[in-house]
Amino acid sequence: MKPTITIDIGTTRVKLGFFDADGNQLASDKQPTPNVTDAWGIVYDVDALLAIIMRFVKNLEPAHKDAVERIAIAGVGESGGLVGADLQLRSPMILWHDQRGAALINGLGNSARSRIYRVTGLPPNANYALSKVAWAVANTPGGTDDLRWLNVSEYVAAWLTGERWAEYSLASRTMALDLRAGVWSEEMCELAGVSPGLFPELRHADQGQEISKEIAGETKLPSSVSVHVVGHDHMVGAVGAGLRKGEVLNSTGTTEGVLLLSDEPSLDSYSARSMLANGLACDGSGYTLFASIPTGGSAFETLQRMLGMSESMLATCVAALSERYLSGKIDLAAIPVVVPQFRGSPPPEKSSKARGLIANLSSDVRAEDIVFGCFLGLAIQFSTVLELFRTDTTTIKVIGPASENRLWLHLKADFLGADLSVSKFPEVVSRGAQALASAQTGSWDSCRPSAVQADPGRHAQLREWRESVRPVMRNLGHIAW
Repeated sequence: MKPTITIDIGTTRVKLGFFDADGNQLASDKQPTPNVTDAWGIVYDVDALLAIIMRFVKNLEPAHKDAVERIAIAGVGESGGLVGADLQLRSPMILWHDQRGAALINGLGNSARSRIYRVTGLPPNANYALSKVAWAVANTPGGTDDLRWLNVSEYVAAWLTGERWAEYSLASRTMALDLRAGVWSEEMCELAGVSPGLFPELRHADQGQEISKEIAGETKLPSSVSVHVVGHDHMVGAVGAGLRKGEVLNSTGTTEGVLLLSDEPSLDSYSARSMLANGLACDGSGYTLFASIPTGGSAFETLQRMLGMSESMLATCVAALSERYLSGKIDLAAIPVVVPQFRGSPPPEKSSKARGLIANLSSDVRAEDIVFGCFLGLAIQFSTVLELFRTDTTTIKVIGPASENRLWLHLKADFLGADLSVSKFPEVVSRGAQALASAQTGSWDSCRPSAVQADPGRHAQLREWRESVRPVMRNLGHIAW
């Protein structure tokens, strides 16, 4: 591997690291992802983001700086903004879940929706960048000839090098890329009323750009350092996990992702109805099939606010529930139904307007019952989404914060009735970023995986509980206020 500075721009955290040639992480930092509010919603504070990155690089030990050969940048998939030739933002750097371009998507007919899926492999949705591009063009004064749409990771790379380019896996999350041809689609741009010229040159993850002289001088990095945009964070995690065709990646973070690799895109009517998202693999080896579950690790913050718990209080509660669950001391009859769609619903509905619910509460319900019900709901939600992929895989690899949550892991394994292989190395995306920038492959063994085994008895109990509450779910539609 090449000694690499890694930058992982997530929804809630920016993770930075330095990895040596043997893949050892010798330095790291985590900072909240900086956001600001504009008239339409929340956008990135790019000045604060760049300051976080520069501070980390400048504070590296001199020996580490001298060794650096690569800077590898990964991040969320659907963010972006219009950037001028002078590298100045001409529009906000819009977050991935922002809906300011929704009017374009809402106005599409069935024929246009079907065509979008056949060309781009994506179910039409305002999360994807194309509607944001149309919004940005309409709300940016002056001409757009010198402007290019860059994902937030691509913007950071442009700022470090002076050059603007796009990476293929991120491009496949824009709804502007012809998936099979691997080029920007004039047809999709025409549909959105934007010029194809707004989208920059495409490069693979292993195609970098030398750092600018100014940045090299300011950071004291070697002038030969090559900057690489390595791709969409979930897909980069697949590389770090050494994911193979036929295996499932469960990538957890603020959201939760389900990812499979394939030789061909899945563009049939079933995949379209199921709202499964096709994409390009970061390493150029083929295609990805992906589903995003909007509520993942963000459920922690929701539970804290709802139940008035501090972070440490909730962690203690979850740990105690895990011990009780594994020793058979949870009374499932007392557990409420929690549908954790706190940030919208996953496929096949995939609606940003969906909201969660808690039902079947008794007068003696306790906060811990709601916590347990929430994680059980997350496990059921994952199982439901996984079924959409029509896979009979026996290998499910789990990366991200869920790997440290025994309750979540065991509920997931038990409800599925399937064993999980769980990474004990916390920064699998960063490991994948180093591999991609080094033109290497990732290794699951390097992630120190451990097995979480499904228990047949608990599997039967959870399935029985789910059947027992189905009438509750059916009756919710008939509640009169």
